[in-house]
Amino acid sequence: MSVLIFIDHSEGQVKKASLEACSYGAALAGQLNVPAEGILLGTVTTDLSTLGKYGVKKIHQAAQEGLNHLDAQVYAKIIADSATATGATVIVFSNNLSGKAVAPRVAARLKAGLVSGAVALPDTTSGFVVKKNVFSGKAFAHVAINTPVKVITLNPNSYPVREGEGSVSAEVAPLSVTAGAPKVKVVSATQATGEVPLTEAELVVSGGRGLKGPENWGIIEDLAKALGAATACSRPVADAHWRPHHEHVGQTGIAIAPNLYIAIGISGAIQHLAGVNRSKVIVVVNKDPEAPFFKAADYGIVGDAFEVVPKMTEAVKKLKGIA
Repeated sequence: MSVLIFIDHSEGQVKKASLEACSYGAALAGQLNVPAEGILLGTVTTDLSTLGKYGVKKIHQAAQEGLNHLDAQVYAKIIADSATATGATVIVFSNNLSGKAVAPRVAARLKAGLVSGAVALPDTTSGFVVKKNVFSGKAFAHVAINTPVKVITLNPNSYPVREGEGSVSAEVAPLSVTAGAPKVKVVSATQATGEVPLTEAELVVSGGRGLKGPENWGIIEDLAKALGAATACSRPVADAHWRPHHEHVGQTGIAIAPNLYIAIGISGAIQHLAGVNRSKVIVVVNKDPEAPFFKAADYGIVGDAFEVVPKMTEAVKKLKGIA
């Protein structure tokens, strides 16, 4: 018996969301008194043995170049077969694009119960009950899984990355698999540029139509750079081609859950709130005191963004000692 954790990677590096999944899976393994093991498909430059500090005892790696590109059906077969071979009773994924594509297929293969978007460790005192967000984050549901094998996808940034004390190395074991012919062929890939990936950012500065045009986006970028944050935008901004669509956050864009979300010149329509309401702290800057976003904000500033935001940037630089 064990908890098996899917370790996702990109550009040769293990993703931050996977470190969260490792910490979560290790804590769950501690509750169940079983070892935590990881599975990684493909090749990485990261020293996988260092993942032991997050509580993972053993990592099964199928180091094949052909597995570096996600093929959900191929991944699902390998992970399901490995779970059966290792006797895993719980399989943990991050609830990112890879996890959303692979986890349901693994659950179907193993006839396992699945809870997607978990936000806390399961309650194992009486059964196996998982807490998750529902209704676009407006409420929580507690879902019991009664099947022998269980599959969980963890919402990014809902569980902290926790390192143990001392230097603990994980055992890295080669995983021999026959992947079979991939169903998906990658013809080309265009990587989004930016200092901080939006899906993994803990700080996000976002702008809306209140910026009046793309020529004014510098104040957003200046504040984001000072904070070390990612930049985002509302749907109208992306639709108007002021900003690229991969920066669009909301119900029809990317759903994020940063520690801090600063919304500048965004009214706060329900579709936008659905994608950002899992943020731990929301700060709103808007000159309209009746803007709906203020009802969801932890802190609000009523004022002209072109006057307020440069002062915020200046204050952050002063606090950090940035010239």
